[in-house]
Amino acid sequence: MTTMNQSQYAQHSGVDRKTIGRWIKAGRFIVMDGDLIDVEASDAALKKNRDGKDPRASNAKKNKAPVTSEDGGDDIDKTVQQIMLTEGATLSREEAARIRENYMALQAKLQYEKDSSQLVELVVAEEVLFNAFRQQRDAWLNWPSRVAPIMAADLDVPADRMTEVLIEHVHKHISVLGEPEFKPAED
Repeated sequence: MTTMNQSQYAQHSGVDRKTIGRWIKAGRFIVMDGDLIDVEASDAALKKNRDGKDPRASNAKKNKAPVTSEDGGDDIDKTVQQIMLTEGATLSREEAARIRENYMALQAKLQYEKDSSQLVELVVAEEVLFNAFRQQRDAWLNWPSRVAPIMAADLDVPADRMTEVLIEHVHKHISVLGEPEFKPAED
């Protein structure tokens, strides 16, 4: 185990001595061994819990008000909780922040697409498709009675028999279309 005093460790970590003093006083990042700083343990704590290269991290902590959702909950806290439950608590602060930022960006993109009418609600899409297929089915059911007399005249057969035959075949075809087979994707 390597140890250093506050001035040496400040120079080693690239911050000033007053910052080291504040961290020690606050009980953050610095692992003490008596009056000296345990270098390896403190470096590990700094790497895991602090992103010193990104000035936005310290600025954001000073001025950022929590973003609340309509139900009064804190969206960021909920997101972080979900990430911690799925990913575990082994993530570094930078990795957790990256994952959260990606999630928030995707959520903003989804909201934008919804607001700009690029996305359609599933219920609306189902209703549109249902109505379109119902119109097709009705058109097929009405087709034999319109076409059978014309075909019967061309073939010189009784029109009522032609209508019965066409209706029978159209109904079979529609019943097959109404009951699609489940075909799982082949590997």
